[in-house]
Amino acid sequence: MDRYLITSAKTWRRQAERLQKETQVFYFAFKHPRVRWYAKLIAAGTAAYLLSPIQLIPSFIPVIGFLDDLVVLVVGIKLLQRIIPSDVLGECRQRAEAAEIQRKEAGSSLATVGFLAIASLWLIAAITASALIAAYIHR
Repeated sequence: MDRYLITSAKTWRRQAERLQKETQVFYFAFKHPRVRWYAKLIAAGTAAYLLSPIQLIPSFIPVIGFLDDLVVLVVGIKLLQRIIPSDVLGECRQRAEAAEIQRKEAGSSLATVGFLAIASLWLIAAITASALIAAYIHR
């Protein structure tokens, strides 16, 4: 049972990552000059529905509320895959992969800077506390 849940969680995680990547691909496609206006309209309409507070089935209803969002997202992605030329989609996928690599590199460098800042603040606080304790003891 536990192994099934772990496998299921990994599958859902991979699917969510794939949807996130496809969303970024279609963002780049939306900005591409060779994409037709009606494909841009479908992309904008899908994004607007997902971000809109007004929906057919409200998102606060436990399962069904997110199910309609998922259906709209999948249908939007399938339509865009059929409408957008394959060479443009390939180019946008390459741009999305490059952006993902750049974001990961920036995230790791930001984490390093954050770690160094926290470590240096901790060191300064430790030295200050030690000096204050030493001054108090020598009185």
